[in-house]
Formats: sequence, C-alpha cells, structure tokens
Amino acid sequence: FVFKLTAAKQQDHFFQAAYLEERDAWVRDIKKAIRCIDGGQRFARKSTRKSIRLPETINLSALYLSMKDPEKGIKELKLEKDKKVFNHCFTGVSVIDWLVSSNSIRNRKEGLMLASSLLSEGYLQPAGDTSKAAAEGLSDTPFLDLTDAYYYFPDSGFFCEGNSSDDDVVLKEEFRGIVVKQGCLLKQ
Repeated sequence: FVFKLTAAKQQDHFFQAAYLEERDAWVRDIKKAIRCIDGGQRFARKSTRKSIRLPETINLSALYLSMKDPEKGIKELKLEKDKKVFNHCFTGVSVIDWLVSSNSIRNRKEGLMLASSLLSEGYLQPAGDTSKAAAEGLSDTPFLDLTDAYYYFPDSGFFCEGNSSDDDVVLKEEFRGIVVKQGCLLKQ
C-alpha cells in the first residue's frame, strides 16, 4: 500500500497506508490538490465548520470517540453489495439513527449536516461506490442517509474483498534510499 511522490527538485518521497482504500483515497486527494495548483488556483483546505456553520458547542472529535465506543457506539458490520464484501463498516442510515438516539441532533436533516461534517473532516470515510460518488459531489449532500451507502472509521481496519482499485496504476519498483521520517497518515 505504498505510493511515491516526486517533488519538483526530483526528490522521491514514499508513503505507506494501512490498507488499499486508504492508499487510494490519499492518491486521489493528492492528485486533486495537484490539479488545483497546476490550474493556477490557490489550494487550501476549507473548514467544514465554517462552510456548514456548525454550532461552536459541537466537538467533532468527542463525537467521533463516542461513535467508536464498543458498547454504545455505531456497530461495525460485514456488509455485502455488488459481489463485494465490506468489512468493518456501517450504513449511512445507522449513522443518522445513532446520532438521533444519542440526542446529538433533533432530526435527520440535522443528522445529514453533522454526518457531512464528520465526513469532510475525515472522521468518516466513504466505502462503496454510492457513498464515494456522493462524497465527490455527485449528490445533493456529501453524506447519504441510505442503507446502501457504506462508511467506515479511518482507523477501523476496514477492507473490501473483491474490490478493484481506482484506474490508478501503481508501478512496482524497488524502493531504495534512506527513511527520512517514519509515521502514519492521518487525514484531518
């Protein structure tokens, strides 16, 4: 799950993700940033809190930790769709249901706004084609309150059996050089 970035000064930087979908998401987002910069646009990550106007009292980090609680949080399941098995994921409906039952929101419309914020800030990730298309702007909202829209926590160990990667081809090559800094990718 390694990908390589070559900087303008011909320096190679190798990054390793925890699993295939995480690697593909990073490659896709980095390509989007490169296209933005090459097009002469200023690239800056926009805060969801400002664009959606979340109340200052909402702490997305604390909410995320509550959602991941093994006892009272959202249950991670093994779901199947289009001959693919999605492990450690959950549906959009289960997220909204959990937000309503935990009194985090008053109604499903507020739930969509809050779940969209969690998605934009990287606390949730889209898992299937339906949720990925919505997250990329092909739907009215980035988060879908549907039973066939799958999501996962970025650090859950999510993987999809029978999944084919994006059209990106990662060339196999021998990795050489010195490890300058070792760490973990965190999309926040």
